[in-house]
Amino acid sequence: MSGQPIPLVTVVALVIAAVATVVIGFYGVRLARTTSDFLVASRSVGSRWNAAAISGEYLSAASFLGVAGLIAKYGADALWYPVGFTAGYLGLLLFVAAPLRRSGAYTVPDFAEFRLGSKRLRLLAMLVVAVICVLYMVPQFQGAGLALGILLGIPMWVGAVVVALIVIANVVGGGMRSITFVQAFQYWLKLTAVAVPALVLTFHFLGAGGGLGTPAPPTVTDRTTVDVTTDVIVQVSQPLSVTASGVLDGNPVDGPVALGVGEYELSAGTALVLDAGAAVPVVAGAPPTGAQWLDPGWGLGGTHPLFQVYSLIVGIFLGTMGLPHVLVRFYTNPDGRTARTTSLAVIGLVGVFYLFPILLGVFARLWVPQLLITGTSDAAVLLLPASVVSGVGGQVLAALVAAGAIAAFLATSSGLLVSVAGVLSTDVMKGRIRDFRVAAVVAGAVPLALAIGVASIDLSRTVGMVFAVAASTLCPLLVLGIWWRGLTAAGAAAGLIVGGVASGSAALVTSFGGVGSGPWNGWLQVLVGYPAAVTVPLAFLTMVVVSRATRGSIPADVARTFTRMHAPERLGVGRDRERDL
Repeated sequence: MSGQPIPLVTVVALVIAAVATVVIGFYGVRLARTTSDFLVASRSVGSRWNAAAISGEYLSAASFLGVAGLIAKYGADALWYPVGFTAGYLGLLLFVAAPLRRSGAYTVPDFAEFRLGSKRLRLLAMLVVAVICVLYMVPQFQGAGLALGILLGIPMWVGAVVVALIVIANVVGGGMRSITFVQAFQYWLKLTAVAVPALVLTFHFLGAGGGLGTPAPPTVTDRTTVDVTTDVIVQVSQPLSVTASGVLDGNPVDGPVALGVGEYELSAGTALVLDAGAAVPVVAGAPPTGAQWLDPGWGLGGTHPLFQVYSLIVGIFLGTMGLPHVLVRFYTNPDGRTARTTSLAVIGLVGVFYLFPILLGVFARLWVPQLLITGTSDAAVLLLPASVVSGVGGQVLAALVAAGAIAAFLATSSGLLVSVAGVLSTDVMKGRIRDFRVAAVVAGAVPLALAIGVASIDLSRTVGMVFAVAASTLCPLLVLGIWWRGLTAAGAAAGLIVGGVASGSAALVTSFGGVGSGPWNGWLQVLVGYPAAVTVPLAFLTMVVVSRATRGSIPADVARTFTRMHAPERLGVGRDRERDL
């Protein structure tokens, strides 16, 4: 898995994808003239173009790499990731998209002040948006480092820096107007990059007459060397002989080792040599055999699997409604009806895309099962095509996947950076174009430093934590703010603080390695790793209870505000706010 020469076609594909992103972004820069261009593309983006752009930025590193890796590792239960990522837009379509657009707001904090008339609440919402965006950018940059490190053999921090610089340059140059063109292009690039290899490998699988339901553990077909790049605990389901070099269970090893049934800790830098036909150990907590991998109920590693799955569903389904870089896209639509059409189109575009990472995850378990040892199964999509298809064909498929991966990092990071730069420039600074550009540079540097400095876990797991934070903060603010007249500024602030502290603390602990293992803290581990089932109801309940206790501070113009959000655009009740910038 290491030491292989870098195919020229992969380097060329990466360069072309990066150059195309810069060139298309430069075209958008030429059209960006006003503050409204930078923040919401002057509200002139049609539903089809906007749907492609939303899909481009929404399909992040977690979607392109992480979904396939988690399915390869955990099987049926990991399907909730692509299902939830897609179905979350149904909630947006039904409850948020059109009223949010009709509010005339430019950012989520702007909506908070419009709805509840509190500048302090606006400031608090701004801090929440900034935290969510920064947390979400961290796995994008980490994924970029992982991908470019594998593809080009460069240090992971170099790949993260390169992607961050491209993203910052595009956003500083043209803001929302610029990245709209970039993200729409990148959706189609990512779809092609994941669909073509998936279809080719499907034909290969059908031609080979393979099967999925065998009870045996996954095995390697050839003698294989596995490089462990991060500390990982693996489980062996049947006696296994390997050649190991490095640290095993805290002890140095260098030579043949007999592993009995049980769990073993492999330290970063350890190398294992598996003979042809050897059973592959899997990460502890994952289903060890093919039959168990197909059977739901194993969860995603660790204790209390049923709670994990339900909490994951809550976080992802509701988290989509609280993602700032997705919400800001609906401000770019001309009206609420177009916003709804955009949401409906996104469901179709995203749903089609996720068919292919699922297939790649299945094939990764069959053909590159050695990745189940390393703890970095996110690399499955990158390594799978060339491992199965030999010669130039495999190199071309691998190059296409590489181009799609770089597009995934660039598209999502760009949307997130526009969101956080927008709220910083309008709420902390004076809202000028120069302020937006300064905010973009600062907001890009912080997550880059975190990406280099904190531990990396599965990309979809990291993104799932960010969804939990969004579901516990901005989701209740928007849902209650749009549909419940009784919400007060104090209630909204209390819910943001309680939900944000609870879910944010869990995300922070997870980012720095999580809760230590032990028989006494199984529930603590799962609550920290999958907090949404607790933190989301807690945030909603806090907003309702505190709002009831402060009902005397309900804004006096709440009826007018609700009319503005829910009345048809042809009445023109919201046009006055759209001239503010």
